[in-house]
Amino acid sequence: MKRYPMDVSGGCQCGAVRYHATEMMDNSHICHCRMCQKAVGNIFAALVAAPREAIIWTRGQPARFRSSEHVDRGFCRDCGTPLFYDDVTGNRVNFTIGSLDHPEMFPPRGQSGAESRVAWFGTLPDIEDGGVTERPERQDWWSAIKATSRQHPDRDTSVWPPR
Repeated sequence: MKRYPMDVSGGCQCGAVRYHATEMMDNSHICHCRMCQKAVGNIFAALVAAPREAIIWTRGQPARFRSSEHVDRGFCRDCGTPLFYDDVTGNRVNFTIGSLDHPEMFPPRGQSGAESRVAWFGTLPDIEDGGVTERPERQDWWSAIKATSRQHPDRDTSVWPPR
């Protein structure tokens, strides 16, 4: 597995836990196994790894759940955001792509856990596309959400929440 020097940051939805990595690996993938489904509360986990020694926790510390003998699942104990899959016997941590500040940089290059892939997964490209969230006919709804959002921005901040 190749390693690439790059600066990557990410964190949870509420901003209590933030991380930074100075290297990433070329293993971006989705896992359909039942443990990953349960760990992220979705039909698959999208993951990409950073070498363990390239990771710095810049705000807070993640909570951990030992989902099997050698695997910790990391999450924010405040908001519940799933953050990583960590084979504690290995040399890397697989971050959830959705917790990255720039998830678009890591398109999945493979899949695993096909035995638990939901039967309708292959139909996703065929379903109706509802368009963008900020549609003019829903402006009042979207404006209310934006005005009261407690979601941390997709960048490092020196203080959070804002005062």
